[in-house]
Amino acid sequence: MKSHSVSSNTIAPKRWWYIMPIVFITYSLAYLDRANFSFASAAGINDDLGITKGISSLLGALFFLGYFFFQIPGAMYAERRSVRKLIFVCLILWGGCASLTGMVSNIPALAAIRFVLGIVEAAVMPAMLIYISNWFTKSERSRANTFLILGNPVTVLWMSVVSGYLIQAFGWREMFIFEGIPAVIWAFAWWVLVKDKPSQVGWLSDAEKSALQAQLEQEQQGIKAVRNYGEAFRSRNVVLLCMQYFCWSIGVYGFVLWLPSIIRGAGTAGMGMVEVGWLSSVPYLAATIAMIVVSWASDKMQNRKLFVWPLLLIGAMAFLGSWLVGADHFWVSYTLLVIAGAAMYAPYGPFFAIIPEMLPRNVAGGAMALINSMGALGSFVGSWFVGYLNGATGSPSASYIFMGVALLASVWLTLIVKPARNQHVPVAAHHA
Repeated sequence: MKSHSVSSNTIAPKRWWYIMPIVFITYSLAYLDRANFSFASAAGINDDLGITKGISSLLGALFFLGYFFFQIPGAMYAERRSVRKLIFVCLILWGGCASLTGMVSNIPALAAIRFVLGIVEAAVMPAMLIYISNWFTKSERSRANTFLILGNPVTVLWMSVVSGYLIQAFGWREMFIFEGIPAVIWAFAWWVLVKDKPSQVGWLSDAEKSALQAQLEQEQQGIKAVRNYGEAFRSRNVVLLCMQYFCWSIGVYGFVLWLPSIIRGAGTAGMGMVEVGWLSSVPYLAATIAMIVVSWASDKMQNRKLFVWPLLLIGAMAFLGSWLVGADHFWVSYTLLVIAGAAMYAPYGPFFAIIPEMLPRNVAGGAMALINSMGALGSFVGSWFVGYLNGATGSPSASYIFMGVALLASVWLTLIVKPARNQHVPVAAHHA
């Protein structure tokens, strides 16, 4: 059976060159219009609209409530109908919502736009994971997922710098308006370039299509059948992964949404938005490198858990270290935050490869959406509560403890997930 796994690496390498840039750009634009709110918060949107600290953290977090409720419907549509149609509509709507954020003059309008932006973007992640599982085999999936999720730190990397300059040159309103436009333009490129399944494209030969299809079908045979979503959602591993991703996301989004404000608050006197932008970008550069290395190693060793929990443990230790060091030692604390950022992002590729390897195709997309929606709930809690703690205590030290403890919980939950490797023996070799 070995020849099969070898051939899976050589089936149409052009898939990577064609699909990955599209996937990366699409998720980048989704992330851009989600994370730029953190720069508006550091740049004075609160003073301009009369937003209190408590309301500010709620507004940042409202996005995730919309995101939470519409994950599973989005995944169902993507799985049963079309990823292509769904993402096309979403791109236009979220670009529009992002630009509208720059035109609001009161808090209710801003709250409504943040919530709607969450609803529109909810479908993106599960739909893209489903899209990848239609095109890439088991031995490729961690790397393919990582290229998708790299859209997240790479976007925050360049957005941190660009947003800093845009705000300095024009203001936070213009930043939102300018940064919403690319998604609307890209929607039309997406429509032209993307097809849902390999069988629908002209740039693969018939031999490549059938070899890829055979490999994907063979992988499905080794997975225990699951009748429906209800059965999948009740399975022990799915429940544990939901809880794990909830705790992990508290750390990630507490970090993403409040890093510019934490740096601006703790940094040296006279630090401007451009300096804050450059300093905010460093953890995402480290995260990008860590994600590529970890996903490659995870695909090589075909061991997903080993590349999840140790990294989250490092992230937890770095947050707790930042708290112990205190605000007086800015550069030591900042270095620990860079380590925390890289360690929290690195395991995404292996983590999202776990689910399609445990569950059959008819329910894997829905299960990924459920897990992602619990992550959205964790993101809501993280972004709201970290903002609240920073405002209530006047320093980020309490939020470092909160994020560190959440990550420790996610480490423990990862460790007790039972690997599904025993179900996969038939894929590698049909034994008696």
